[in-house]
Amino acid sequence: MSNETLMTEPAQTPTDGAASQPAAPAPATAAVQDGQQQQPAEGSPAPAEGGKSAEGEGKPEAKADGAPESYEFTIPEGSNVDEAGIKAFSEFAREANLSQEAAQALMDKLAPAMAQRQAEVIEATKAEWIASTKADAEFGGDKLAENLGVAKKALETFGSDALRQLLNETGLGNHPEIIRAFYRAGKAISEDRLVVGGGGVAGPQTLADRLYPTQK
Repeated sequence: MSNETLMTEPAQTPTDGAASQPAAPAPATAAVQDGQQQQPAEGSPAPAEGGKSAEGEGKPEAKADGAPESYEFTIPEGSNVDEAGIKAFSEFAREANLSQEAAQALMDKLAPAMAQRQAEVIEATKAEWIASTKADAEFGGDKLAENLGVAKKALETFGSDALRQLLNETGLGNHPEIIRAFYRAGKAISEDRLVVGGGGVAGPQTLADRLYPTQK
């Protein structure tokens, strides 16, 4: 009912290299003698269980692929992905054991497509509102422009700048039920005086009297 309407490769999670192995000490002999295992040279660290040196004990295993401890996404330009959406996507990526790079690549493809689809749905809805308004039996048809003028008058009288901005930004200024409410209010305030039976004329009425004439 206003002029505008009818009314981003982050680095992969840092990983430690494999646990360092000590340089093999120079063997005392070329083979195991008398069934006893060759002993390391004096001063070399004793190998730990499993062949790992005691030096490497306690270090975490490197994780070359798979989900990192936490994801850090770059949202593609033009996509509306809020904090809740990022959290939900991160949970999905972790369940799928996606690496940081794989998850970001998926985000780069999905987010713009979802944003475009959302915009298409919104535009289709607004177009449907306009079509319904033009065909409305009460204020549409041939007298649509005239009746929209009546609705605009009510909006100018009772609406604030914030309301007009809301109607424009959301497209609700084209919704037939919004226009209907302002159209009826506009008709009510257009009647300065109420003609009553017998030719008499009643005094000025309030807006409530005009909108709800039977509630007296």
